[in-house]
Amino acid sequence: MARERFAQQGYAATSVRGIATAAGVDSALVHHYFGTKEDLFVASLELRIDPRVIAPTITAGGREEAGERLVRLLLSVWDDEESRLPLMGLVRSVFEPESRALVPEAFGRLILGPVGDALELDEPERRMTLVASQLVGIVVLRYVAQIEPLASAPAETLVATYAPVVQGYLTGPLP
Repeated sequence: MARERFAQQGYAATSVRGIATAAGVDSALVHHYFGTKEDLFVASLELRIDPRVIAPTITAGGREEAGERLVRLLLSVWDDEESRLPLMGLVRSVFEPESRALVPEAFGRLILGPVGDALELDEPERRMTLVASQLVGIVVLRYVAQIEPLASAPAETLVATYAPVVQGYLTGPLP
């Protein structure tokens, strides 16, 4: 129920009270089991890793080498089959009109926004959108479409290939 509401209405327009009403329960019960609205949103994504812990992992070492940490973490999560399965569902939801809002909400609100803010980037929205384009490209080509040689390339090769590009988006000059 919650996942459908977040997908259809987006995070901002969805309320815990509305989800509880649609489920036929009291909102206090939803708060009791899930905590905050953000906790409920994360739970509705059914991910193995809480996306809110990603930003601190990426930003812990500051701006330098943040691109490498980001690519390395992306690959470690997606290369783990148990993590990949719910993420594949999330990616596929981009192509379903009723679920389309989940990816920007999950990716933007819980990962990219906090990373851009914590790194204190100039033009964080622009930079993190460029980062997202690279990361989504890796995900789609490696895991969804399974395009070779990207699909079977060792993670270290991909880190060496993509980390400098992502780092450039984070800290390099923008046109």
